[in-house]
Amino acid sequence: MTTLAVALISVGGTLGGTLGGAVLSQRANREQNERADREREQERHAQAQQAKRDLYAQLNTTARAYRIAARDAVHAAERGETIDPAVLDSAKDAWADQYSQAQMALAKDVLHVASTLNGSLQVGYSVVRQLPSSPNLDEAYQRAKAWFSGPLSDGVFLLRVTLRHDLGVEVDPEFEQTRMRMLTALNSARRDIERRIASERVQATEPR
Repeated sequence: MTTLAVALISVGGTLGGTLGGAVLSQRANREQNERADREREQERHAQAQQAKRDLYAQLNTTARAYRIAARDAVHAAERGETIDPAVLDSAKDAWADQYSQAQMALAKDVLHVASTLNGSLQVGYSVVRQLPSSPNLDEAYQRAKAWFSGPLSDGVFLLRVTLRHDLGVEVDPEFEQTRMRMLTALNSARRDIERRIASERVQATEPR
């Protein structure tokens, strides 16, 4: 073999090794970048899920606190105790703040439940504020206690179950039927108590 042939083989081997090394290096870089992208995406997803869980936890907590504050105000009034309106108003404001934030993030079905509960909590607030002017206090107290321990309590429970279902924590194949049934019952009870307190308002303004 001539010296020239040996030289050409040597150059070819060097070029082949260089090109092969470059290809392997590019592939390794590409795989590393793809892995980094996947990790970043997983991290973003995990952060989004944690933010969602935090929002849901606060929404559930403030809904429960609002209902309990209103219920306790009714019991205190019935016992003849002085009611600090700031306690109920603070619970009301905390819920309103969380509900406002949640409206921008909730899925349609979850928002439907939260919106229905929001209207029901507002009715509960009106029930408490109207107690002193009710023409029949005994009846008003019984109605208020029944509302907070019955339909409204069920509404808060429905919100919690809906949030857990949306997070995948509590999955029930019949959840949709349950959700619609409870929403229908809550709306019906809300309309009924709205009619009653509206009638009482009219009675309170009529001349005696």
